[in-house]
Amino acid sequence: MRIYNLFPLLAGPFKDWKTHLVGAAEMGFNWIFVNPIQKLGSSGSLYSIADYFAINPAFCSIGKESAEDQVRAMIADAEKLGLGMMIDLVINHCAYDSELLNKHPEWFVKDNGRIAHPSCMHDGQKVVWNDLAQLDHHHSSDAEGLYLYCRDIVGYLLDLGFKGFRCDAAYQIPPGFWRRLIGDAKKIQPDAVFVAETLGCSPEQTRQTAQAGFDAVFNSSKWWDFDSPWLMEQYHLTRDVAPSISFAESHDTPRLYPEQHGNLDAVKRSYLFSALFSAGVMMPMGFEFGFAKPLHVVNTQPADWEQTDVDITAFIREVNLIKSHYRVFQEESITEIWNASNPNVLVMWKASVHDSSQALIILNKDVWNRQYFHIDNLHHYLQHAPALVDVSPLWPMEFLPAPFEYELLPGMARILVTGPRVADVK
Repeated sequence: MRIYNLFPLLAGPFKDWKTHLVGAAEMGFNWIFVNPIQKLGSSGSLYSIADYFAINPAFCSIGKESAEDQVRAMIADAEKLGLGMMIDLVINHCAYDSELLNKHPEWFVKDNGRIAHPSCMHDGQKVVWNDLAQLDHHHSSDAEGLYLYCRDIVGYLLDLGFKGFRCDAAYQIPPGFWRRLIGDAKKIQPDAVFVAETLGCSPEQTRQTAQAGFDAVFNSSKWWDFDSPWLMEQYHLTRDVAPSISFAESHDTPRLYPEQHGNLDAVKRSYLFSALFSAGVMMPMGFEFGFAKPLHVVNTQPADWEQTDVDITAFIREVNLIKSHYRVFQEESITEIWNASNPNVLVMWKASVHDSSQALIILNKDVWNRQYFHIDNLHHYLQHAPALVDVSPLWPMEFLPAPFEYELLPGMARILVTGPRVADVK
């Protein structure tokens, strides 16, 4: 899954989305993920949904077409471009001013007799979302009624044409609930895809959530320093349960370009690693143009679209093409970090569990300086492999000498593969 996150508040009305869909398809993405598009509560947050069965009027145009038909038309445009449509499934909470609180108070967590707000600990401080009401999937006296309501939400979204669901804070809902919901959804739409958002929980919690039938989970590779062992430990713990999806930036994180002080080499390195490390990759709109304004679930608007002198769409297209051509980059492959003579160079070996393809990613961790890499024979890193081919997005080498030496530019990677190319798989 190569996922482009089209952020609704930045994209504006559905009628204006086609340009973004075309751009995503041209960059080699095959899925579009959109944050919630349903009717909101008074806080205006995309994640504060008041009515799950109504479309946010901010995205609709006045005319003869109903809001639902406008969504269907937008999805039809996406599908013509070969793009699957994925939407946020937010069923762990709803807007505090939703009618659900009056109609079904038994569906909510109580705190001293009042319906509770969800909260979390951040840097030792308790953060409370006062605009949200916490749904009680663990102890509700009407668990069946709550389940059937959530199943109807999924059915409504499937009827609109969505075939993928990013399940917000999936680990907060019991695995048995997910197992049943995913099973029921796939009776309606057998190729429906469910992806668990599990950031912030332990690897074991991630594993338990993934085992509930999810098609993929999100991983934490964005925060890796290219040295610490924790990423590979997490990867090996969940690799055999469900594929994972990496991202260099998301709608919840600061923009990477300003975070990296305008260093495009760092931005490119982060996307390349995210795309080739695990089975899936996700990228939010604006990343390709070096946007600086963070995406905000309340305040972002189409006027925040930035005019920049950055354009790495061609680079992203090349990386996505590599991913689409080799099975080893489309799965949770066997992956190891090998020692390099230069500690500033990462050498990652990957081997497909489905075919004979292997890959070496030789990456300059240093995004400010060139780094020298040398090895007597590249095949020392491989297992019974035929000739390697350089498929790097920048200046691929037609011949790989032995000994092999290369001066890597800042953040640069050499991508070497062996084995057959495969047809692009959605």
